[in-house]
Amino acid sequence: MLENRQADVTILGAGIIGLCCALSLQKRGLSVELIDRKGPGEETSYGNAGVISPWSTVPQCMPGVWKQVPKWLIDPLGPVRFRWQYLDHLIPWAFRFFCNTSPGRVKAISAVMALLMNNNITAYRELLKNTGQEHLLLDSWFINVFKAKSQPKLNDLTWRLRIEQGAPVEIIGQQQLKEIEPAISDDYDNAVIIKGQARAFSPGALCKALAEKAMNQGASFKQADIKKLELSAEGNYHLVTPEKEIRAKRLILCAGIWSSELLKPFDFKLPLIAERGYHLEFLNPGVEINNSIQDVASKFIVSSMSNGIRSAGTSEFAAIDAPPNYRRSDILKPLTKRLLPALNINQTKKWMGIRPSFPDNLPVIDRIPQMCNLYAAFGHSHYGLGMAPATGEIMAELITDKAASPTNFAISIQRFT
Repeated sequence: MLENRQADVTILGAGIIGLCCALSLQKRGLSVELIDRKGPGEETSYGNAGVISPWSTVPQCMPGVWKQVPKWLIDPLGPVRFRWQYLDHLIPWAFRFFCNTSPGRVKAISAVMALLMNNNITAYRELLKNTGQEHLLLDSWFINVFKAKSQPKLNDLTWRLRIEQGAPVEIIGQQQLKEIEPAISDDYDNAVIIKGQARAFSPGALCKALAEKAMNQGASFKQADIKKLELSAEGNYHLVTPEKEIRAKRLILCAGIWSSELLKPFDFKLPLIAERGYHLEFLNPGVEINNSIQDVASKFIVSSMSNGIRSAGTSEFAAIDAPPNYRRSDILKPLTKRLLPALNINQTKKWMGIRPSFPDNLPVIDRIPQMCNLYAAFGHSHYGLGMAPATGEIMAELITDKAASPTNFAISIQRFT
């Protein structure tokens, strides 16, 4: 059965990227349809650590990161794991990843990240305006904590990249740290504070609020599991599900890692990898934290959420359809307890999602070459929540202005072709 659709634009993926694309297109007068195999914001966007910052301009591919990988892999509480069955996919991706770790490449990538993060807090406040859910975005600082043997230096590249973009950054000692976050362990005696940030009180609820706004403005939503993408002789796209086909006049792929899979039959072999993220929510934490806190050495972030305290930050490289390894969530329990000694760890909830990661940590936001009316907005790695408003605006400009490609080659799909 073939189902006709009259929307000007069909968006495959109702996570934060797809929702921001929908709202940007509606602002320009276009009608939109959203399609996802789950409800809005119930895939990768749901499990985000919640940090929204114009200063998230530090890529994962930092100089010297290769020196830390062996130590991380042998540490049972380390932040990175991979499955041996996935090694043939991981090795070529890792080679390209490490080729991006020179200081010059990192600075160039950071500059593009800054453009995609620019003004994101203001943009989210505008997107949430008149939804009745404005409380989902809270003013917040980002507290990066260290122990005595790991004294931070603001002239390190990690901090310079932010400072050069105007981030309000300062180092504080233990007394100030305890005044700001009394629940933190005495083992942490200094921190780097980044001000001028925000956090999502519930990333999943934020997505739901934006989806409701889009639908109140005329968008439609279809829950469907798209298995295949076909191009008709008339230039329309058929989205094949187990039950039916859905027709799209113009289609944006915002389905993360699954976007790349749908493009493979058209001979697009993109270096997009499944980087799984896990989180652990402490449902009755018994402690309060006022900001987002990162243990810099252990690479995890804790934030207060609507359900309690969420601890997130591990990475696992595995096949898309591999079963979750919830031991990756379990390691966050002792790490978070070490950070917050009074934390109640008896009631927890585990989660896993798949980050779509390119080796340069930048997304593709582009028109697909040789494919009429097909667009890409995926591959945002760890940064989707921060980059989503700008992604929506760039995509809307591409579609309404009919530009051949984005103005910045660094987010073009052609950098991989």
